Amino acid sequence: MNNTIEEAGDLIRNLLPLIEKRDREVIVCPSFVCLSEVAKLLEGSEVVLGAQNMHYEDKGAYTGEVSPIFLKEVGVSYVIIGHSERRHIFGEKDEFINKKVKAALKYGLNPILCVGETLEEREKGITYDIIKTQIDRGLLGLKNENMAKLVIAYEPVWAIGTGKTATKEDANEVISYIRRLLYEKFDKKVGDNTRILYGGSVKPSNIKGFMDMEEIDGALVGGASLNAEDFSQIANY
Repeated sequence: MNNTIEEAGDLIRNLLPLIEKRDREVIVCPSFVCLSEVAKLLEGSEVVLGAQNMHYEDKGAYTGEVSPIFLKEVGVSYVIIGHSERRHIFGEKDEFINKKVKAALKYGLNPILCVGETLEEREKGITYDIIKTQIDRGLLGLKNENMAKLVIAYEPVWAIGTGKTATKEDANEVISYIRRLLYEKFDKKVGDNTRILYGGSVKPSNIKGFMDMEEIDGALVGGASLNAEDFSQIANY
């Protein structure tokens, strides 16, 4: 919940000249009220538009919610689903998140499904149990062909907005575990081809370390995305 329409526009105008055209995809996910303005600014660029959330229904008596149809019409390609703040501040459960994943796929959006453990869960040694539950329930009912459009983001809750980060080895280990879960649930091709991102206080000074790890395919950037210079350095690492 950052940036007015004017501020988001300024950020995008500053960012676009800094993004190098390379072998990667760069996505920006502004707040709902900024989507239309940012969509116009991204026309003709290499940068793709995403949204931070959505409802699973296409219309109805859901005051304050945003439909996948609304997102499609404004030019959104990706949508973040199950972000830790949605789970822990707004109480979204895995079954609710699964409905959103399915709705996103139904309407041709690419879901970015977020999973991750809290500090308390990590200290109890149940990180893998939490991740498995979130993956099993979040992907319930999906078929192999659905997975081509889906991205997974591992975000340890204790490393978001705190300045703390998981070590690159810790992040790689959990993402490797997620990939093994995909092998079991689907097959090796799905597991190898699904992009799995790391999110948790990613910044210019640590992006290379994470991206040097074998299992990490990209980053879900938080606070650093609010600064064009910082975000471009991460995208261009």
